[in-house]
Amino acid sequence: MFQTLIRRIPSAAAAALAAVTLGAAAPAPSVTPNIITIGNFTFGPEVATVPVGTTLTWVNGDDIPHTVVAIDKSFRSPVMDTDGRFSFTFTKAGTYEYFCSIHPHMTGKVVVQAP
Repeated sequence: MFQTLIRRIPSAAAAALAAVTLGAAAPAPSVTPNIITIGNFTFGPEVATVPVGTTLTWVNGDDIPHTVVAIDKSFRSPVMDTDGRFSFTFTKAGTYEYFCSIHPHMTGKVVVQAP
């Protein structure tokens, strides 16, 4: 019966019906761009590569405070509690290494590429 139904409806509609009927996977949810998560004493991703002009936002998902401090002193967040956020816009190409000043073993890197 399903095959007969497919033959009687236009191909685009048939494909849509087949996807629903056969349990085709739905599109994956989109990942929030330009977010670096802080969780379990790590920055994720550990290395972010972005074009010049990008604003990155760090979000503290841990239940303890953290900071984001650039080794070259180009940016420094205040202490962020759980769900705290810090954003910075990268206006120059280069590699920016950073760490948490409270937990210096936590490190990350942003690679900013010229257009």
